[in-house]
Amino acid sequence: MFSEQKIIHIDWDGPYKHSQLQMLNDPKTDRGIYQVYGYHPVYGKEVLLYIGKTGKQTFGKRLLQEEWINTNNYEGNTFYIGRLAGSATPAMESWITEIDLSERLLIYSHKPAYNSMSLQTVPHENLHNVHILNWGLYNQLMPEVSGIRWTNKFAKIPNYEVYGDHE
Repeated sequence: MFSEQKIIHIDWDGPYKHSQLQMLNDPKTDRGIYQVYGYHPVYGKEVLLYIGKTGKQTFGKRLLQEEWINTNNYEGNTFYIGRLAGSATPAMESWITEIDLSERLLIYSHKPAYNSMSLQTVPHENLHNVHILNWGLYNQLMPEVSGIRWTNKFAKIPNYEVYGDHE
């Protein structure tokens, strides 16, 4: 019934202010997932606004490309940086795939206010067996997020009922 889980460890660091982002440019380590916190007119102060990814870029380069983050209205935002971790650094293609899977599952499970376009789709089957463990300073994220829980993997279990109701 269960296939092998893809466990992704993310080591979070922060908070960073906007003025500190340009220093996150080490091509060996400064890529992964990021969180943006700030004021939202409905949800209040210091709430999770956005989750994004770097792809092959560094945090410093990618975050400075986000136009909405770089306006004066968002100067007070804080940023948390998530670097993927493990016993060995994978090939770049695998690393980028893990970054992509992590971003998609974290967005879907946490529903940040400014990721609304990403929330319109149900996660794909390739997220079913992804399990994310958040370590360090992950702020408002859940410490663990599982594709088993947050996707539609078990949407059509035949004869699914509360124990004792089966005949």
